[in-house]
Amino acid sequence: MTGWTADRMPDQSGRVAVVTGANSGLGLVTATELARHGAHVVLAVRDTAAGERAARRIDGDTEVRELDLASLDSVRAFAAKLVVDHPAIDLLVNNAGVVLLGPRRTSADGFELQFATNVLGHFALTGLLLDNLAAAREARVVSLSSITHKNASLDFDDLEFERGYRAAAAYGRSKLATTIFGLELDRRLRSAGSPVVSVLAHPGVTRTNLTPRAWEHRGRAGRAIARLGLLATQPVERGALPQLYAATADGVRGGQFFGPAGLAETRGRVTEARLNPRAADPAVGKRLWAAAEELTGIGYL
Repeated sequence: MTGWTADRMPDQSGRVAVVTGANSGLGLVTATELARHGAHVVLAVRDTAAGERAARRIDGDTEVRELDLASLDSVRAFAAKLVVDHPAIDLLVNNAGVVLLGPRRTSADGFELQFATNVLGHFALTGLLLDNLAAAREARVVSLSSITHKNASLDFDDLEFERGYRAAAAYGRSKLATTIFGLELDRRLRSAGSPVVSVLAHPGVTRTNLTPRAWEHRGRAGRAIARLGLLATQPVERGALPQLYAATADGVRGGQFFGPAGLAETRGRVTEARLNPRAADPAVGKRLWAAAEELTGIGYL
C-alpha cells in the first residue's frame, strides 16, 4: 500500500456502492472517487437538497436517497426501498457521523445523538442490507473509526452517558463502539461463511465540516478555536484515502484497520492502524452486539 492514492483504485464498473453522509467531507470525496472509477454510487444523506448539490459536482453515476441515521424509522424506510431497487450491493461505507462539544442531545428514538448516529444507525443499516451485500461478489462493509477510539472506554451500565455527560468522551466512546462493531461483524461474517468482508478505517486528523460545527455553540471564541484547529489538519482528499483503500484495494482482508502512517496516525500515507486493545476483545464485541440488537430491535448473524 506504499504511496497508495485514489488513482490506483481498481475499476469499479458494475458495482453498487452506498456511502452514508456523502454530501460533504470524507463522504463526498469517497463518493466522488468511487463514481469516477465506474461505480454506481448511492448518496445516503439526511438533507437531500444538499445531496443533490453534491451529486451535481460528481462526474459519474449517482443517485441521492434520504437517510437520517439518528432515526431508526428512517433507516428502515431507506433500506426497504434500496433492497428492492438494488438486489446486489457491492459496498457499504458507514461514513456518516456527528461530533458534538455542547450539551447532551438525543435522537428521535431517545438515544444520545452521537451514539445513535455513529453506532446504532449504522448497526441497523448494515443488518438490513446484509442479504443484498451477500448477493454481490466480494462485497465489503467499511466502518469509519477515529483515533479518538484509542483512549476511549465503554461502560455497559451507561453506554449513552446519561450520567456525567462529557461530549468529547461520548464521541470517543461512539467511535470505540464503531470499531468494536466492525471487528465483531468480521468475526460473525466469517463464522457464518458469508462472502461479505468487514474492514475499518480512520482518517487521522482531517479538515472536514465536523470540527467547526462542533464549536459553533461557543460563539466567536469557538469559531476561532475551530479555525486554529483546521491549520493542524490534513486535506480531506488525503483523509479519505484509508477508507477508499479499505473499500477497493486488492488483497484487503476482513478485520483489517487502515489509517494514516504519520505522527500518531494523524496524517500521511495509508498503512495498517493500531487498535485500542479493548476493541479487539471478542467478549466485548459479543456484549456490544447484544446491546445494539436490544436498542435497535434489529438482530442478525
